[in-house]
Amino acid sequence: MVEIDFSLPKLDIRSLPGPDSILRRELSNGIVILAKENFASPSVVISGYLVVGSLGETRQEAGLAHLTALSLMRGTKERSFNQIFESIESIGALLNIGAGTHITLVQGKALAEDLNVLLDLLSEVLRNPTFPKSQIERLKAEQLTALAIRDQDTGARAQLAFDELAYKDHPYSLSSVGYKDTTSEFTTTTIRTFHRQRYGPQGMVIVVVGAVEAKAAFTAVEEALGSWTNPRRVSAPDLPAIEKPIGLLRKAVHLAGKSQCDIVLGTPGPSRFDEDYMAASLGNSILGRFGMYGRIGDAVRESAGLAYYAYSTVSGGPGPGPWQVIAGVNPTGVEKAIDLIRNEIRDLVTRRVTKRELLENQANFIGRLPLHLESNEGVASALLHIERYSLGLDYYQRYPELVAAVTRDDVIRTAKRFLDPDHLAIAIAGPIGEEA
Repeated sequence: MVEIDFSLPKLDIRSLPGPDSILRRELSNGIVILAKENFASPSVVISGYLVVGSLGETRQEAGLAHLTALSLMRGTKERSFNQIFESIESIGALLNIGAGTHITLVQGKALAEDLNVLLDLLSEVLRNPTFPKSQIERLKAEQLTALAIRDQDTGARAQLAFDELAYKDHPYSLSSVGYKDTTSEFTTTTIRTFHRQRYGPQGMVIVVVGAVEAKAAFTAVEEALGSWTNPRRVSAPDLPAIEKPIGLLRKAVHLAGKSQCDIVLGTPGPSRFDEDYMAASLGNSILGRFGMYGRIGDAVRESAGLAYYAYSTVSGGPGPGPWQVIAGVNPTGVEKAIDLIRNEIRDLVTRRVTKRELLENQANFIGRLPLHLESNEGVASALLHIERYSLGLDYYQRYPELVAAVTRDDVIRTAKRFLDPDHLAIAIAGPIGEEA
């Protein structure tokens, strides 16, 4: 077989966001603002986060941060629910707020001329929500319906079971969107108390990208949010240590009448702060992402014909998110699929990936960067990422070198750090034990 020689893509570093094109400023109340100008379109995007999420919730409180974030736009001291959305729609804008484990994410978009209107509305819903009882009850009903649907979803139930196995007695074992029994108990008083204690500007980040001069963007954010304070704000607790699975931990969730089983298999992986995160990302791409879901897709889906889908993910965040494999299979093929997945993991941790595999994945990582950064939304997301993980304003200009610097030895060393085919959490959901 003739070896095809190719080189990694060469990017024009000057076209990528960097210290010369990103302006960063911190307000006296702790809010960090990043701005990048782009006058190629008339729009402006805001993206940001507050350091408030479900971390610290007990099992009885699970979903409270999520419901609070969704409740912010249900009414304020100045506007009703209908008036809030009329204000957004009247200028053709978008504004969404949602909470996860560590942060509450804010995303908005408008014409550049309406940036002040959008930021004023954001300030209003963050600082002065009233949480009207009728709206909260309606929102709770919507969430209970969504949770009832989740309870019948094989993929969602397998993920919940995996989290309970892989993160036993850890905050990551809890669902950030809660459960039916917890959501049904939340009241307007509960939500108001959470908002009063946890929401504030400390640690907040706002990114503005679009057809607005950077200095004008700073001024607009400062006018809208610069006076916000909450000296009573309670910080989230520190993330406790993680214990990796010992042996093969297994949990099966029986859902009658389903046509497939979902498998979620894996272990806690690296955080985004881990020095081996890039090597883990490239190793994961080879294992179950690149092309038609990498090696796992080829072994489980293409060659064995067992899976409707089979792929792997590495979800590094502030803490050790899961490095896992997800597969949807025929109920009769569950055990064989698990064996094949474990075999691919074993191969990744015992033999170096090929030179070609690594080069192809490095080329993919580098080549797709400009595509990610071609929209205001993509740039805003990228700037939020580098601020959240302290990567530096020159990160994307250094990115091609960082990707190219990963070696085959780095990949196998990192895979061995986190993956072991004989020590995994394995969750299965579907018609287990039913006649095929």
